[in-house]
Amino acid sequence: MRKFLETAGFLVFVQGVAGLLYEWTGWFRLWAVVARLDVLDGYGIYVSIVLVVTGGAVMVAADSVKG
Repeated sequence: MRKFLETAGFLVFVQGVAGLLYEWTGWFRLWAVVARLDVLDGYGIYVSIVLVVTGGAVMVAADSVKG
C-alpha cells in the first residue's frame, strides 16, 4: 500500500508540474492532462497548483502508512 501511495502521489505531482509548465511555456501539452480537459479551460494554473500540493501531500502521507 505504501508503494502504491508513493507512486500515485508522484504521478499526481508530475501532472501538476507538467500542467504548470504548459501554462507558462506552452510545452508539455502531450503530458499535461489538465491542458487536454476542456472543462478546466481558464483554470489550468489553479488546478495544476492543487495537483502539485496534493501529490506532495500524498507522498508525505505515504511515509505514515505501514506495510
